[in-house]
Amino acid sequence: MTSTAALPLPARTEVAVVGAGPTGLALAVTLAEAGVDFVLLDRQAEGANTSRAAVVHARTLEVFDELDPSGALSADLVGRGVPVSRFGIRDGARPLAAVDFDGLPTAHPYALMVPQYETEAVLLRRLRALGGDVHRPYEVTAVAEDAGGVTLTTATGETLRAAHVVGADGMHSAVRAAAGIAFEGGSYGESFVLADVVMDWAPGPGEVSLAFGTAGLVVIAPLPGGRYRIVATVAEAPAEPDLAFVCGLLDERVPGQAAVRELAWSSRFRIHHRVADRYRAGRLLLAGDAAHVHSPAGGQGMNTGIQDGYALGRALAAGDLDAYEAARRPVALRVVSLTHRMTRVATTRNRALRAVRNAVLPVLARIPALRVRLAAELAELRYR
Repeated sequence: MTSTAALPLPARTEVAVVGAGPTGLALAVTLAEAGVDFVLLDRQAEGANTSRAAVVHARTLEVFDELDPSGALSADLVGRGVPVSRFGIRDGARPLAAVDFDGLPTAHPYALMVPQYETEAVLLRRLRALGGDVHRPYEVTAVAEDAGGVTLTTATGETLRAAHVVGADGMHSAVRAAAGIAFEGGSYGESFVLADVVMDWAPGPGEVSLAFGTAGLVVIAPLPGGRYRIVATVAEAPAEPDLAFVCGLLDERVPGQAAVRELAWSSRFRIHHRVADRYRAGRLLLAGDAAHVHSPAGGQGMNTGIQDGYALGRALAAGDLDAYEAARRPVALRVVSLTHRMTRVATTRNRALRAVRNAVLPVLARIPALRVRLAAELAELRYR
């Protein structure tokens, strides 16, 4: 995804949004729809071209429909992805439980597997149709609030005056630091491997699979073009996992199920679980990863951020900023708690706890109410 480079900054705006990832783009589209003047800045010369987040849940697609009631926005994204109606849980190659999305009360009863750059491209296309764009590359180096507003200063010396500033600038948010808002939590000891591969996968492209194992968890999900996304915990992963590393990981954790033919892209990262103490300090506000980060289990991160952006845009348009934190911070706390529990259950090395987990899960999965509740939780429909 690319955007017009070096658009000149205006002298002032109503809302300055720092960070043009999915959260910032969703916020900008919401503000544009509401007729609120804004400037969206990003420090990168162009948008992301790697896939990173890879799932869009039902509630996020509902938000797209609210941003564009014609349905064209969500239809554009669905046309670029792979709808998947099942979330399977395994112990190695052995199925333990399954959660189905196709009975959910929504116009989008599935998880949409689509690379993050496609989600950003669709949002950017909508933003441009509404007359907006991304100002690049502008790195914000100073944020100074006073009684009348906020002044942003960039690395090249330009300044922008705004009534409000939103930090959608990720875990290491400059806006959050300027606001003096604490970011409490911790981190996981394991590193995470991310890889997109072409492979033969026994369960096929009809489900997202979460496999437990003594060496750690692995998530396998279909992507467009016949690829699969691999996310796995590893005690110490190489900086750029190669084909042999990924093949060995799958042979160990889902034996006999995967035959990798090509490695398209790989990375290593570490995960924190943190939530900002506040989402607002005067005229400074936070959204997305600047406000909360957590385990990738369940694919909640980008979705929660997009929904933050939409909720904050509506709050800014309505002039009711206190409602934003009241609505969205409890969601972040719940998402962090859910993903932390999922990660700990999946990665436990205690043999007795693993045995209990593997015995209990198939029993719980036979209770229809629990299956529906978990499906709604993963789809984020409970956060409407």
